[in-house]
Amino acid sequence: MTAPVELDHATLRHFPLPPIAGGDKDERGSILIVAGSREVAGAALLTAMGAMRAGAGRLQIVTVDSAAPGLSISMPEAMVTGMAEGRDGGFAPSTVRQVADRAGQADVVVAGPGMRGNKATEALAEALVGGGRPLVLDAALLHALPARRREVKSSECPTILLPHAGEIASLLGCEEAEVEADPVDAGRRCAELYGCLTLVKGVQSHIVAPDGQLFRYPGGGPGLGVSGSGDTLAGIVGGLLARRADPLTALLWGVWCHGEAGRRLGEKIGTLGFLAREIPGEVPGILRDGGML
Repeated sequence: MTAPVELDHATLRHFPLPPIAGGDKDERGSILIVAGSREVAGAALLTAMGAMRAGAGRLQIVTVDSAAPGLSISMPEAMVTGMAEGRDGGFAPSTVRQVADRAGQADVVVAGPGMRGNKATEALAEALVGGGRPLVLDAALLHALPARRREVKSSECPTILLPHAGEIASLLGCEEAEVEADPVDAGRRCAELYGCLTLVKGVQSHIVAPDGQLFRYPGGGPGLGVSGSGDTLAGIVGGLLARRADPLTALLWGVWCHGEAGRRLGEKIGTLGFLAREIPGEVPGILRDGGML
């Protein structure tokens, strides 16, 4: 069994991000974020902030109708589209074709943060997996994947999974305690089963590639264990993908930037008490100091 490589700045030197040639936003790629629900409208905002702070060029957000007006004001950099919502406040089944069409026009799609798990979510997972675009999947979308495992594994476009212990248990059909007892084994099984890069979130996070590469990140501090933190991570990873980073490079740098942001906020504000919305603001400085922005 391969020992994990410690994810630190020395390791990241072997995974450089693509250089930025000029100031044209099209050079930094377009990203579509499919996120939010009536009760968790802010998840789309946090994801979008992460993507833009990581350097994505063009931003589109697809969310439910009730969340769209507030997002348009809170994130004026984005083109925001509200779509029909069901009685549960999540996406309605009638939106699946529209979302899939919009996804086909983007360079990268991040989907799942803040979404309600319902029939539409299951249909969206199927449409996005077969949509031919690199994907970052989180939260509700992860629970829809076990029934579509073959489609995910056979997809020609890379997919990155960002599960916590409960979500990886759903992906593997096992108990959460089993994942917590051996997160490395759970990550390996998930990466192999779905053919996807898999991040197993935790106090220590593990990044597992389908080819067996394994990395361990010790964590950016307890302050990152706060509502919305994972949404910002999904956005950061998606933003780096939009900049044409290969999937493993985007995931490694995304985890590093997210953790380093937590460390810096811990020093400036306090170990606990900073907000998820403050995480993305640290990312440009981290990339700059790493020579990548």
